[in-house]
Amino acid sequence: MNYQVPNMLFALPEMVMLAMACVVLLFVAFTGSRKVSWVYGLSQLSLLAVLIILVSSWGEAGKTFSDTYVKDGLSDVLKIAICLVNMCVLLYSVEYLRVRQLLQGEFYVLALFATLGMLIMVSANHFLTLYLGLELLSLCLYAMVAMHRDSAIATEAAMKYFILGAIASGMLLYGMSIIYGITGSLMLQDIATAVYSSSSNDTILSFALVFIIIGIGFKFGAVPFHMWLPDVYHGAPTAMTLFIAAAPKIAAFALLIRLLVDGLIDLQSYWQPMMMLMAVLSMIIGNVVAIAQTNIKRMLAYSTISHVGFLLMGVLAGTEAGYAASMFYTLVYALMTLGSFGVILLMSRYGFEADNIDDFKGLSKQHPWLALLMLILMFSMAGIPPLAGFYAKLGVVKAVVDADMLAVALVAVVMSVIGAFYYLRVIKVMYFDDAEHHHEANTSGSAGFVLSINTLLVLALGIFPGLLMSVCSTVFS
Repeated sequence: MNYQVPNMLFALPEMVMLAMACVVLLFVAFTGSRKVSWVYGLSQLSLLAVLIILVSSWGEAGKTFSDTYVKDGLSDVLKIAICLVNMCVLLYSVEYLRVRQLLQGEFYVLALFATLGMLIMVSANHFLTLYLGLELLSLCLYAMVAMHRDSAIATEAAMKYFILGAIASGMLLYGMSIIYGITGSLMLQDIATAVYSSSSNDTILSFALVFIIIGIGFKFGAVPFHMWLPDVYHGAPTAMTLFIAAAPKIAAFALLIRLLVDGLIDLQSYWQPMMMLMAVLSMIIGNVVAIAQTNIKRMLAYSTISHVGFLLMGVLAGTEAGYAASMFYTLVYALMTLGSFGVILLMSRYGFEADNIDDFKGLSKQHPWLALLMLILMFSMAGIPPLAGFYAKLGVVKAVVDADMLAVALVAVVMSVIGAFYYLRVIKVMYFDDAEHHHEANTSGSAGFVLSINTLLVLALGIFPGLLMSVCSTVFS
């Protein structure tokens, strides 16, 4: 038996994140809530250290740990995005958590372990590695939603999320088990080879595929597995909602690519119709139901469901251009969501959540800069040029048109027009309605500065999408 020493450097970001998460955990255990600002600093330092490692090792590629772990262009880009997004999430959340007495060290410990789960998912080249990363992330998210123990609505949301999440994880694991039974391997490349040469088992493989698609659909919040998403977004404290809404979608994209493209590409004729159905239903139900929402967190939840539909469109096209367009969409979506919830967090104060659309009335007269940032984000989500959201939607629509799926593209365009209604309603409320109370948004601190950069990046990526798009295309070429 030949033993090969694993290349530890490929997994250095995960090892550093694990070590720092344990350090933060011990620090919290010994200091309690007395040194929370130190915990915040250590958490940001951990993310920054991982980010520096990722950037310094950019371009290196290979596999390690008996090929169960992969470092490639896809993992580099997605991991950098996850670290940057989570750094912004922690920054936006500090003041919100402090005034509600939710600023506890446990939040940062959970955030770091959740980030570790995301990093593992992105680099997984083996079913078990993928599943372990997914469960580490999921368990942290369940606990985060339940952190506000005095809130009945948060506890209810956490219970729903946990129960439905456990069922979906079981489904995913069952699908993986069937595939292991047929192919005899848990390694993605071995499974791809075995699937290619085992046409006689197509019926059983397609049966297993159904369970895998259910697991993926739940993690994304795609219809008909979306029931948890509005309740969790609404019930969880806004800082936790932001954490759930942003970076985990990037990790879910990695899960989708690793499972369906790297491992089960030869079953495309089976998963493509299922993905198409999920994408179309997500766009229709997400956009139509969002119109009726008066709570902005629920509106953004249904908006997320519709965005997931667009995101899936690129993957179901089954082409490299489609995968790149989906990746671009995922990164832009994370950026837009980060900014939108960031505005809500900056507007919230003690006893006031700013989670109703009416709470934004007259914002432009009292805080014109904040209203302008929200306008840019809403326009981008609606897909109005020249913002990044427009180019992202254009990319996935073009991918499905090139794959001769004109009906899907038509549904996407019609739903984009319908979806613009509820985004424009937020802008109308901010600019044309009179304020019902005084807004006390604090935009002068570091969170306000980063939020401005965050939003202006959405504008810049719309005007100059070429750089990020070429990075996404290079990953899949």
